[in-house]
Order: sequence, then structure tokens, then C-alpha cells
Amino acid sequence: MAIAQAEEYGLLGSNVLGTDFSFHLRIKEGAGAFVCGEETALLASIEGRRGEPRPRPPFPAVKGLWGKPTNINNVKSYATIPRIIARGADWFSAIGTRRSPGTAIFALTGQVNNTGLIEVPMGITMGEIVFDIGGGIPDDKQFKAVQTGGPLGGCLPAQHLNLPVDFDSLVEVGAVMGSGGMIVVDENTCMVEFSQFFLRFATAESCGKCVPCRVGGMHMLEALTRITEGHGRLEDIQTIKEISASMEASSLCAMGQLTPGPVLSALRYFEDELIEHIVDKKCQAGTCKALVRARCTNSCPAEVDVPSYISLVAQGRYTEALEIHRLRNPFALICGRVCPAFCETRCRRADIDEPIAIRDSKRFMADHEIESRESRLQTPDSKLQTRAGGHYRRRTGRFDGRAAPGPEGLRSHRI
Repeated sequence: MAIAQAEEYGLLGSNVLGTDFSFHLRIKEGAGAFVCGEETALLASIEGRRGEPRPRPPFPAVKGLWGKPTNINNVKSYATIPRIIARGADWFSAIGTRRSPGTAIFALTGQVNNTGLIEVPMGITMGEIVFDIGGGIPDDKQFKAVQTGGPLGGCLPAQHLNLPVDFDSLVEVGAVMGSGGMIVVDENTCMVEFSQFFLRFATAESCGKCVPCRVGGMHMLEALTRITEGHGRLEDIQTIKEISASMEASSLCAMGQLTPGPVLSALRYFEDELIEHIVDKKCQAGTCKALVRARCTNSCPAEVDVPSYISLVAQGRYTEALEIHRLRNPFALICGRVCPAFCETRCRRADIDEPIAIRDSKRFMADHEIESRESRLQTPDSKLQTRAGGHYRRRTGRFDGRAAPGPEGLRSHRI
């Protein structure tokens, strides 16, 4: 519509504004392949050929679309030109930094309160984007990382929140400006699975023309998949580093060169998570399904089977529920009163509305055991009942005396 209106007013098309100058614009719908973001693959796609990059030189400025000199830029660059012409280069250079003047457009998304497209001056800090513009992390959770540059970018931890966002600064810390994506993640994100997600995408989108990208990406994905499934080996980390170096040095286009980016940044800033997956077979975030039975159980220091005993409590089978808890933690009564309830912070129900009151349920089943035991042990005043060295008195309704030594004594007094 905009093009049609411009032609109607004589601003586009043949004989612009009554002159001999003609300028036509045409919008070409692409095939949707990610690799067509590379300039030579984009030209091939426009010409109706398969979107694959080609070696350079010749560069598009010399031999581009249909063999003619071609200027390739994104829409934002072209949209800036009229303002620069109208206001001057000094006006534009005053925005941003000396080496990265102007503004940047990001698609801010992920675990952040305010999502959407934002335009910010170059040099703004990452923290200002995440917390001032983005409004911080929902539900008062902790910021963990931000992934910049789309699926080929790097993940930056909290230590880089004061980093100025410009081309040079991002490259120095292992990230890129890229396609302008910015994904914020919180403490509940597994960086191993997170990097695997982007690597899987990049591998699927590879055009397959060059071996380093086609084969290297698949081998990296296989290694990372082994790690997330609990079959990883420590040598997988070195394998990933070697393949990444080869892809960066010998891939035909920037897509293959940048594919290892998310994985390398995870290794750089979150290597302890990869080692934990390999050595301890544990995913602290609770998202690698092969390593986690349930998020609540995964967050419990004693690894109590929370789903099982909560289900039994819901069915009124309190004694069985208590026995499930005691398999990993014999002190349900105490835990039901003083536990920090890490499990509730990871409860899946909270994704819908509110977490299940797990600690209160634990306290309820332990108190129920006391009440039912006291009712079973009611005896005449003249009699004493002895159990494992402990004496029960009807007047007090409690055990007193000494507990039997060893595990039997502990079992007789645990609630």
C-alpha cells in the first residue's frame, strides 16, 4: 500500500516528480530459510535459486543480483538515511557510541515483565534494557542470563549487566548483535538445555553446502544431547570445543561460523552446569527430563518423592504418604514446620496459578500420625505399655523414658 501511494504521488516509479529519473521498489517474499539472512544466499533466493551462500570475492557490490552491482542493507539502515540527510551526520553521530553510532532495535522477550520491540541508543547497558525497559524478572525470581543476537548469539550472565550494548563490546564477551534478538532467562533455566535448543535450530537450518557446518553441527548436537540425557562424558566438553574451533575457522558463511556461539558462551560462563550434568547426572534447573523426575523433587535437598506422597495425602492415605517421605527424610514432623520449602518455588502448579502447599501437607500428615497413634495407645491407668525401651503413659499421652539404642530407637520415635 505504501509503495502504491508513493507511486500515486510521483515519489516512486517512472519519471519521479516529473524528472528523467525512475526508481521502482518491489517486495520479494522469501522462502523462509534462516540461512537466507546471509547476503549471497539472499541473492540466490531472490533469483529463484536454492538459498545457499557462495564464496567471495566477487562481493555483491561488484557482482550481485543477476550479475549486477548490488547494495545490500537491512530495512533499518535504509530507513535511517532520510533522517541523516535532513539532520546531518553530526546529529546521527551524537547518538550512541563513537564506534557504534545510532540506535539498535531488539526483540525483547523471555522471562521479563515487558516484552516487545524496543529501539535504544547504542551504548545503553544490558541492565538498563532488562530492568528499566523490560521491568525486571517476573515473580521476583533471579536474573540468570540474557541471550543476544538471535539463535546464533551468546548467553551473558549477571556479571555483564553493566556491559554497554554495542558491536565491539558484545563481541569481546562472546556475544553478537546479530539479528536483534534478546532473550532473558531466570534461575529456573538450564543453560545446557538452553544452548541445545539453539544448536538444534541452527543445525536444522544449515543449507548443508559446506562440511564444517553440516557435519560439525550434528556432532556437537549429539554430544550436547548425550549430556542432557545423562550419558555425557567429560571428553565431550573438549570435543565440543574442537569442533567449534573448526566451524568458526572454515565454515563458508557466518551462519556456520556463529552456530557454536550459544554453546561456547554456555561453556564460558556456565561450565559448572555441564560438569554437573555429566558427573552428578543432575540438572539443578529441573528441565532436563532424563535427569529429573519432577521439578519439586529435584529442588529438595533430600530428594524426597514429593509427587508420590502429595498424591497419597490427597487420597487420605496418610500413613503410606509418611512412609514415602521417610525413605529420604525421617523427620517429617520437623520438616513440616521449618523447611524452607524449595519444592514450592519449583512447583509446576505455580505455572497456572499458585503452588501446592507442600510443606503444610507434610505437616498435616505428620500431625495426623501423632493423633492416630495416641488414639491407638489409650490404655488403663494401671497399665504401662513398653515399646522399644520407651514408656507410654495415658495421663500425658506421650512417650517418655529412654529410647532404645540404634536405628530401632530412632524408628520408634520418628514422626
